[in-house]
Amino acid sequence: MPRARDLGIVIGSLPTGPTNSVLDVPGVGLGHTTLLRDEPAPPGGRGVARTGVTCLVLADDAFTRLVPAGGAVLNGAGECTGFITAAEWGSAETPVYLTSTLQLGRVYDSACRIELEVNPASAVDFIIPVVAECDDSWLNDARRMQVEHDDVVAAHDAALASRGSSTPPEEGAVGSGTGMSCLGFKGGIGTASRKVAGHTVAVLLMTNFGAREELVVNGVPVGRSLGPVAPTSSTDSRKPAGSCIGIVVTDAPVDGASCARLARRVGLGLARAGSVAHHGSGEIFMGFGTGMRMDRDGRPDGTPLVTGRALDPLFTAVVEAAEEAVLNSMFTAPTVTGRDGNTSETANSPAVLDLVATGSTGSTGSTGSAPA
Repeated sequence: MPRARDLGIVIGSLPTGPTNSVLDVPGVGLGHTTLLRDEPAPPGGRGVARTGVTCLVLADDAFTRLVPAGGAVLNGAGECTGFITAAEWGSAETPVYLTSTLQLGRVYDSACRIELEVNPASAVDFIIPVVAECDDSWLNDARRMQVEHDDVVAAHDAALASRGSSTPPEEGAVGSGTGMSCLGFKGGIGTASRKVAGHTVAVLLMTNFGAREELVVNGVPVGRSLGPVAPTSSTDSRKPAGSCIGIVVTDAPVDGASCARLARRVGLGLARAGSVAHHGSGEIFMGFGTGMRMDRDGRPDGTPLVTGRALDPLFTAVVEAAEEAVLNSMFTAPTVTGRDGNTSETANSPAVLDLVATGSTGSTGSTGSAPA
């Protein structure tokens, strides 16, 4: 399935990295385990599984050389472990794991087991993994625990193997994004990157928010023309909520406070795509920097920091990458049918693309430029 740029949709003006993804940040890896099952409904089976796990490796030595970290909340109807620790200490020490709401505990357990195996010292010097969630119960049967330990290990291993890849990672209905929906269409995993001020800034999203009539594509109010989504089954009672987890990672030398400021700008990118952060939606963002590191006691390594007004170009990069990551999560996702016949349609359709094409000429709200 094509990404936004494959369809001629270019967001912003800053150049992208080689893969236009989080893989453009040196040492960063992204892996998925996708779970697709069609079993009898509980209690006879595990029901219909449209879920999974996504793992973002920030640095393979994050336990011994802490990664600066900070977070921001736009709307708090969700959960992200490790968020409070990052706010207090300005650091993180594990990969970032994404999954569905009711699987968060299982993935947290597995994240701890992985760290105990990789870093045995974590048994006496405690760890708090970063695990975040969105609710995929529209497509996924959440009455059974669908994720197993081996699924988390596989996503972690895939993330390690992806580091340095010259091709973009899988997006859309993969990993933790398998059962997610966004702005009335199929959502999921999306990523994008920007090169600015000698650094790479990348955004990873798990999109599961918004209503169809709110969708904006590169400044074109596509959703206003399409109107609300029509029910797809007799049990269709979806609401314009569901959350978005946003992760910023950069190789710029930034501290925890600056990571939080970068994370906050994800919300501006979501707004450009149509988000209004509905009451029941959890927009939780975290930022990480790999250009400056700390020891286990939190002492910085002495690298001069990018801070204050020097962050402005990085803020722009976050907003552009976040907006594009939303669209990538939608255009790369095929139509998916899940439990009870509930269906999330792909945004890669003539109904959407024709409106983008006709609305892009003379639209005063566009933030993009002509394709290169």
